[in-house]
Amino acid sequence: MKIVNQYNKWIEWSEEDQIYIGIRLDLITGIHGGSPIQLYGELRKVIEDVIQHFVKEDRKLPPQIRPMREVV
Repeated sequence: MKIVNQYNKWIEWSEEDQIYIGIRLDLITGIHGGSPIQLYGELRKVIEDVIQHFVKEDRKLPPQIRPMREVV
């Protein structure tokens, strides 16, 4: 599994800005675009670039935090 797949990506509609916002808070502040599908691909690319930069600079990557599941 690629390391980029281990990081969750959020895309949400901004009513105020009338645009989709893609975020991964511990790696980037966010990007925006008009289509959620296009934005997801761009968000993956940005996260891959950030990961490559961390590796090149010999910096520790943030932990891959997954959403919590409700225990029944």
